[in-house]
Order: sequence, then C-alpha cells, then structure tokens
Amino acid sequence: MTDWDERFAAGEYPREPEPSPVLHSYVSAIPDGRALDVAAGTGRNAVFLAEAGYAVDALDASREGLRIIGDRAAEHGIGDRIEPICGDVATYGFPSETYELVTMSFFHTLDRFADLAEALVPGGYLFVEGHLRSASPTPSGPSDDRYRFAANELLRAGLRLTVLYYDETTEERPDDRRRATARLLARRSTGGRQSYPPRPSEGPACE
Repeated sequence: MTDWDERFAAGEYPREPEPSPVLHSYVSAIPDGRALDVAAGTGRNAVFLAEAGYAVDALDASREGLRIIGDRAAEHGIGDRIEPICGDVATYGFPSETYELVTMSFFHTLDRFADLAEALVPGGYLFVEGHLRSASPTPSGPSDDRYRFAANELLRAGLRLTVLYYDETTEERPDDRRRATARLLARRSTGGRQSYPPRPSEGPACE
C-alpha cells in the first residue's frame, strides 16, 4: 500500500501544482460558494479554488498532504477558506446537496462517482480528471491500468449529468513525463434545453 505521508514529505509530488487548465478556464462561470476537493493531495485544486473565493473542504487520507495544504493556504493568506478533512475517499460519507463545485484530480474511484454527483447542489458542477490507458508509453501516472480510465469510461460515468466539457488527450510534459488524460466538467442539471457557458481561454499548463 502506498504511504502517501512519506511520499508527500519526501517531495515526490510538487508542493505547488497548477490546477487543470480546463478547471482554470471555466471557474469564472461556476457559481461562488462552497467547494469540495476530493483526494486533495498537496492542494492542486483546493488552494486555487480558495484563492478564487470558494470556501473549500479539502479531503485526503494523508495528514502530511493536508499539512502542506494548510501551509500553502497560510502563505497565500487564505487559511480561513480551507477546511482540511482527513478521511478515506473509499468510505467517506459525502453530504447530499452541499457543494456548488466538486473536484477530483488524478484519483481513480468510479464507484463513488454517484456520491460525488449527489454532493452537488442542483445546478452544481463536477470536475474530474484522471490518467488514461494508452497504446503509447505514458511515463506519468500509475503503472497498473486498474487505476487508469479506459477510453470513454469517464464520459459514460458522467452521462447522468449535463456534460459541458470532455476530452481525452496526450500531453507532452518536461523530462519526458508524457501523460494521457481524460477530463470531464459536468453540471447537475436536466432538460433538453439548457444554458451552456462559453469556454474562456485556457489558464496555465499543468506541471
């Protein structure tokens, strides 16, 4: 079993990772309020969302990761906007209809997808990104395909919501850390005729 406390403490993961360009580009169109960052790690999404004005619950099983998030939040002057929650995503009891936005980056758990959607208020937004299985070598991410999405698997999981953005792509990254990624932004809404926010220009590339 991976010891995330040790890996975060050893600096194996960036202390200040950038949020996804897709999340960065759409966040201005998502209502303000309360957000949940699932498997928060070192705060890829949590710190960014707190800086954007959200009250953020940061959920992670690693106390070291949550400590790093707390330190980063204090450095950025947003410590009062992030609430650390130490818990296992596999067993955590997500509250119903609580969040305007739920995010989860690079943590594979399709069996909790319905619970993530249920945690959204009506009209709330869900953003999920994760590693893809790929025919070409992709050094970044888990070596076991069990922890990667198959083609269109994340898209199918989101079809009970209104899908606003979806892509599957390969990203070239520094030091040959090529990454195949699926990204979904969806809204908890129904109906054949809805509003669709335009996509602004992309923010910074992921580290």
